[in-house]
Amino acid sequence: YHTPNEPEDNPDEDEDEPPGPRIRETPEDIKLEAIANTVALHPSRDVLGGNKELWSASPQTGLKLYSVSRDKAVHMLDPERGQLVTRIRGAHDAPINSLLLVDENILATGDDQGTLKVWDMRRGTAFMDLKQHEDYISDISELDFCLLSGDGTMGVFNIKRRRFELLSEFQSGDLTSVTIMKRGRKVVCGSSEGTVYIFNWNGFGATSDRFAIKAESIECIAPITDDIMCTASMDGYIRAINVLPNRVLGCIGQHIGEPSKSCAKSWDTRFLASSAHDQLIKFWDISGLPNQTVDEYRKRKKKGGRMKSLTKKAHGENDFFSGLVEETEKKEEEEEEEDEDDSDSGSD
Repeated sequence: YHTPNEPEDNPDEDEDEPPGPRIRETPEDIKLEAIANTVALHPSRDVLGGNKELWSASPQTGLKLYSVSRDKAVHMLDPERGQLVTRIRGAHDAPINSLLLVDENILATGDDQGTLKVWDMRRGTAFMDLKQHEDYISDISELDFCLLSGDGTMGVFNIKRRRFELLSEFQSGDLTSVTIMKRGRKVVCGSSEGTVYIFNWNGFGATSDRFAIKAESIECIAPITDDIMCTASMDGYIRAINVLPNRVLGCIGQHIGEPSKSCAKSWDTRFLASSAHDQLIKFWDISGLPNQTVDEYRKRKKKGGRMKSLTKKAHGENDFFSGLVEETEKKEEEEEEEDEDDSDSGSD
């Protein structure tokens, strides 16, 4: 990634000339005037110039931008012209907390009192208005709607039949984030207690698997491949996690000392963007993440050791130390393998 409006290094320049600007591997951080609760990227191209965010866009076409907020209104904007197209005032009776764009014209919204509404934006009216949860709706997945709630349950709604299907059993913490993985066969949920819950598609009543990661509340899940996802957590870390077998692959990056609220991948899976309470949008190079493989054999990790770095900026902003970190982690892994070999030989 080359910073706009800056020339690249010319190998033919005089050696006495000062070096040209460093080619960046990721876009620069974007400083905001307020905390960004959600970050989204254009579905088919780069829409970022210099250090100025132009627009985030809808997951389908990038031609419309939808937003909701605590003012209980739904907004539709034109991202190319930067103009408000439609505002539905009083769309909900409570602050709106979650949003899902089903297609170019159909929008689903969930509020702080557990109500789901589905809108036809061509008419500006809701054709579904259902309430099955006793607490806020934290996230909505695609396909048939899987809604997560602060009451610790997941509800499933059938948009074609326009009805509620079922409610999962109660979990011990709030369910905070959801995505569909494993080619549509698994529903993966994050929780306020740092546990990942996995449901079988068409088997939503009880979890099929669960595992805890050393994280505070999992605020957002961004699927990278059918097996790998990234999570944003209240401890500020962005983690890469493999699902079935369940492993924390390592650290993508962090917002030091600040809760991380959201993360989203770019259209070409080169970058992951994340937002946090530090009012920054950060970008991480995840181009190598889809190539990560997981050994079924679980290695023992040393207590107190930090997560493996999956990007050069994973544990700090200074790329100078990245090589040293990688060498240290490689040495630690070799020592762990030697410890395993010793323990195996001693048990014979």
